[in-house]
Amino acid sequence: MKWAALALFLPAAVLAEERRLTADEFEARVTGRTIVYAQEGQIWGREQYLSGRRVIWAFEGQDCKPGIWWDEAEDLVCFSYEEGAAPICWWFYDRDGVLLARAQGDPEGMPLAELDSAQSGMPCPGPWLGS
Repeated sequence: MKWAALALFLPAAVLAEERRLTADEFEARVTGRTIVYAQEGQIWGREQYLSGRRVIWAFEGQDCKPGIWWDEAEDLVCFSYEEGAAPICWWFYDRDGVLLARAQGDPEGMPLAELDSAQSGMPCPGPWLGS
């Protein structure tokens, strides 16, 4: 399990100095994996990254939502889910092997940090069993 306690409390200026991952680097790193994200030490949610830039997302304790991701300018990675909410875009960083994510609309907020990563599916009930 990866613990990112130090990364959870990095100021925005430190992240701004790091090179962002490109969409291709992000895709190579996450495809075929399920990543558990945390914020300020609390699990925030899980995302399974499937081939073809498809994903399955679930906030901790909530239902799974299928979606897709794509790349935008400035190394943004954007996600849209079938429930119809507006897309959300993130910049991704690597800090000592831990994947960090900072939301485009929240430059001063705490980043999400990879807490754990596995090559297994999502724990989704019903039709979204993960794959």
